[in-house]
Formats: sequence, C-alpha cells, structure tokens
Amino acid sequence: MPLKAHLLIVDDEANTLASLSRAFRLEGHEATVCDNAARALELAKAQAFDLILSDVVMPGKDGLTLLEELKAQGVPTPVVMMSGQAHIEMAVRATRLGALDFLEKPISTEKLLLTVENALKLGRLERENRDLERRLGKHEIVWQGETMRRVMTQVERVAASETRVCILGETGTGKELVARTLHERSPRADGPFVTLNCAAVPAELIESELFGHEKGSFTGAGARHLGKFEQAQRGTIFLDEIGDMPLAMQAKLLRVLEEGEVERIGGDHSIAVDVRVIVATHHDLEKLVRDGKFRQDLFHRVFVFPLQLPPLRERREDIPALVEHFAQQVSTANGWKPMRFTEDAIHALQEYAWPGNVRELRNAVERLMLLSSSDEVTAETIALALPVSSAGPDSSFAGTGPLADRVRAFEKQTILAELQRNHHQISNTARALGLERSHLYKKAEQVGIDLKAVRNEGER
Repeated sequence: MPLKAHLLIVDDEANTLASLSRAFRLEGHEATVCDNAARALELAKAQAFDLILSDVVMPGKDGLTLLEELKAQGVPTPVVMMSGQAHIEMAVRATRLGALDFLEKPISTEKLLLTVENALKLGRLERENRDLERRLGKHEIVWQGETMRRVMTQVERVAASETRVCILGETGTGKELVARTLHERSPRADGPFVTLNCAAVPAELIESELFGHEKGSFTGAGARHLGKFEQAQRGTIFLDEIGDMPLAMQAKLLRVLEEGEVERIGGDHSIAVDVRVIVATHHDLEKLVRDGKFRQDLFHRVFVFPLQLPPLRERREDIPALVEHFAQQVSTANGWKPMRFTEDAIHALQEYAWPGNVRELRNAVERLMLLSSSDEVTAETIALALPVSSAGPDSSFAGTGPLADRVRAFEKQTILAELQRNHHQISNTARALGLERSHLYKKAEQVGIDLKAVRNEGER
C-alpha cells in the first residue's frame, strides 16, 4: 500500500506552491505551503512533517540558511532542496548541510513523487533500524547484581532532571552507554544525542568542533560549520574524557555553561543553545584540580551529580548475563545459530581480571564464538584465547626484563595456575590449555616446571 505523507513546501513563487501542492494532493498526500523561510522554520518546529521541500533562492533568508537552522534547532524532518539556478557548489553545500536530495527546476511530477516515496521509505527504514537496535539491545545496559542495581537506581533518579552528570569510571566500563541511557530516559529523548571525545580531538581543532566556525574564519574553513553544541540543540551533548580538555578550552566551555550561548569562530554574534551537558572521565578530576590541570570553577559546573561506574572485576555476578547478551548480539548480527557458553566457561570468564572491562568482554565473546568448533563455548576454548588463570582477581603480574624473559615467566605462571585449578591433574591441565600431554611436558620443562613432582599429587 503506498505511503502517504504530510509535506511542507517552501517557495516564494505562488504558482509553484499551487502546482506542487495540487500534484501531491492528487496522490493522497497532505501539503502545507509557505512562501518564506522564516515562517517555514516556525511551522517545522510546531508541527510534525514527513518531508520538507524548499526552494533555495528566496528573498530574505534563503533555503540553505533555512536548512542550516532546521538542523541547528534539532528539527529531524528530512529536507529536499529545489532550485532553478543550481550549480555544483550549491548542491555540495546542501548535501553537507544535511539535505536528503537536491533537485533542479523544472522538476517533473513523476520525479517529485518518486523523491517523496523514497524519503518515506528511508524514514521507515530508519525507524525499523531503531526498533532493531532496541531488540538487539545495542544501547541496553545489562546487569543482574546488587552493584549495578545501585548505579541504575541513580541513573533513573537523575535522568528525568536537567542536572549535569559527571560519569566516572575506567576505560570500557560503559560511560557513553550510561550517558545515552540518561538521554533516552529524559524529556529530551526526542532531541539529538551528540558526542565528542575531548581526548581524540587535537587541541587546535576542539573549539571549532564544539562551537563551530564561519566560512573563511581560518585556513581551510571553506564553509560554515555547526559545532557540537548547535548540533545538540534541544537534546544532549556528551563530552567524553573531559579531563583531557586543554585549559584554554576549559575557560571557553565554562562561559558557554554559564551563559547558555556559543559563538562560532569568526562569528559576530552569540547563538543561544538549549542543551543538557553530560561529561565523563577516567581521571580523578579532584586531583586534576589540585594539580592545576583542571579549572576549579569548571569542576563545580560539571561535577553536580557524580556517577561512579564499577569496573567489571567488581561486578562479576553480571558476567553470565553480559555473555548471554553479547552472544545473542553476535549471533544475530552474523546470522549464526545461537551458541551456548558452558558453566565451566562462564566460571573461567569470571576468574579473569578484565582490564578492558565490558568492552573487552564483548570483543572476547565474539572471538571465542569464532574459535569454537561446536555450538558450545567451553573452558577449553577460553584457554586458547584468554589467559584466564594468570589474570585472576588478585593477579598483578606484569613481568620485567627482556621480552623473552617476560614471555617465559608468563607461560610458567599460566601453567602453574592451571595445574592448581585442575588439582594437579596433568591430563586435565593439558586439555584446558589446548595442548597435547606430551607438549605440556615439553613446555613445562622449557619454563622450569618439574611435572614429575606434580604427578605425585595428581593424575599419573
């Protein structure tokens, strides 16, 4: 059944508005017309349209400016630009500003109707993708233990407010996932969620990334660029690793937080922004303040509600649920049959220290599923891919000296730990390490372990 749309048509020519609206209405679509960009912006913010078709060249504010303002103010409606004076530069700029398509006038009715049909199909696909992501749990926080229950209670409490949240935790603990959850459970959920990793952007570019720039404001600024704050209008901006932000930039961020306005590089006026700010860091911000590496006044602005995420080694009770969740994700994404992790495998995963936290576990689950030769992942499979025994809860082994000595020491500790876990039964130890019994004897001799003595305590 053909999809029907509610369209907003913007053009300063009355004849164009009349002919386009009539053509769309004959096909069962609903059309609202407008002859100027300022009024179109008001309508787009007040009503839900499936598609906006706008002329480019209009008196006063032109169509490209309208497109830019629509995106800056968080209006999600796709926009198709039309022009009778089209050229390559205009089309490129429209595309960079986020236009879905660029049509050159005169436009045939068939072309217009096809464009609308494609836009509706794209919108439907995007909704289906969002639904699929929710079903796959792409942005789902998985937990079952008391440690994360306390964290999620805090998340629920603060999500509905406008309070600034500072998420603390080691790398890989899921800080961005928690930030996204705070956004999705807030009144701003329909607005954009925009992220910036402060540690990943060069110091000389971070101001442009955050606040934007005008065309020609510096070498290489070939067009106007909207910064992250404008992109996040009426939504949430997540500043990850804020502890790595340069001090000079911290002062400019403080001004934005205090005044609710940004000024693009090269701009001559301030732009009001309505954005909720969530930050995160793996650093001790209070120590950075004491060391003079983080502004105290900015600290008090962002450290309103600290939310501490535990490392995975402190929430081992969640590992079974996380493994099941990730295994289902991997199976669905790759079209694989479901794969089960045995009880021994789960136990082995719970013994590992997980220095990379949940992110490392996710990658390990996929790797283990690839290594498994059956529909089960066993402890033996894990022994092939993960040094579980040598990286238990209390392990602090790092090794010193030349690489060869470190490798030898690591192998020795791994074999000794596996022997202890298997009650000194050599056959079981060899199986857990993925070795033939004879190969285990040879490797033990190389690293200085006397298996003859071990045999007196276990299997002969």
